[in-house]
Amino acid sequence: MVSPVSQPGASSPRPVTMRIADPIDIRIAEDAARRLSASVGFSAGDCEEVALAVTELASNLIRHAGGGTLSLEPASREARLGIQIESADSGPGFDDFERALTDGFSTSRSLGTGLGAVNRLMDELEYSPAGSAGAHIVCRRWLRQRAATDAAPALDFGVASRAYRHLHENGDAFVIRKWGDKALAGVIDGLGHGQFAQRAAQAARQYVEQHHDQPLEALFRGAGRACQATRGVVMMLVLLDASRRTFTVASVGDIELRVWGGPERLNLIPRRGVVGLRAPAPAIAEHSFAPGTILVMHSDGLRSRWDFSDFPWIAQETATVAAQRLLVALARDDDDATVLVVRTAPS
Repeated sequence: MVSPVSQPGASSPRPVTMRIADPIDIRIAEDAARRLSASVGFSAGDCEEVALAVTELASNLIRHAGGGTLSLEPASREARLGIQIESADSGPGFDDFERALTDGFSTSRSLGTGLGAVNRLMDELEYSPAGSAGAHIVCRRWLRQRAATDAAPALDFGVASRAYRHLHENGDAFVIRKWGDKALAGVIDGLGHGQFAQRAAQAARQYVEQHHDQPLEALFRGAGRACQATRGVVMMLVLLDASRRTFTVASVGDIELRVWGGPERLNLIPRRGVVGLRAPAPAIAEHSFAPGTILVMHSDGLRSRWDFSDFPWIAQETATVAAQRLLVALARDDDDATVLVVRTAPS
């Protein structure tokens, strides 16, 4: 549940609601967004990104609806602080809001990047029709925990990746992000090969990296929106919690996961689809891990018929060396190939 921030004192950030009817109102809204974001605690760079999202929403109000209102307010959820932006108008609304998030889509001869940019800049984006006419958009951006705790170094990451033979562009991508006592790791495979597969994989990677601490299902939803103007991707993300000794897997499409030394058998339910092409919600499952557990994720550019018994050296190697050796041993010649290894600290 999201609620407004309420803090005592004259310096407490206050909600702002303004009418947007003229280009000058866009500049006023930008300044208000910067001030409010700074008062919540966002960095200067983050404040500029929030201001840019407000610019896109305000411009959209003038361009498509002849004006409307913007409301900016601090928000909190489970002790986390952030900012919430609401856009409301009485215009024609959207026949297909998800399509309107696609870069290049426009109904007014503009560049058609506004709502797509808002999706990339904000952590959450929701739409609902405003009665018989108009649109109501709500988006939120949350402060991120930047400092790592002592639990994060207990996880060792390594990755190896190469492009399809004779091509310079790699259609695979990967994500590794650490914060607090958590980490996110993922493998992304753009459909096909070459520059268009690379474009899709990088669009998904950039979204996930920018929003890495959001819920897994939200990461897939946002990445799907970011990939709508591309071929799409298949993707697996693993959220590791070092203090709880758990990892949560979310996936759509053909990315492989193997676990060595785990206390339980993984029964991952495959979820077929393509992220960016109206894929279903990802299959999500949480598992525990014991000290010394090794996770191996890889794209379908590696052979799927292998077992840890084929590589008895894996428990002695670092994650980086293990990833490199697995890539050499298992990579196929007819596809991009990526392998990501996570080692947990032994007891």
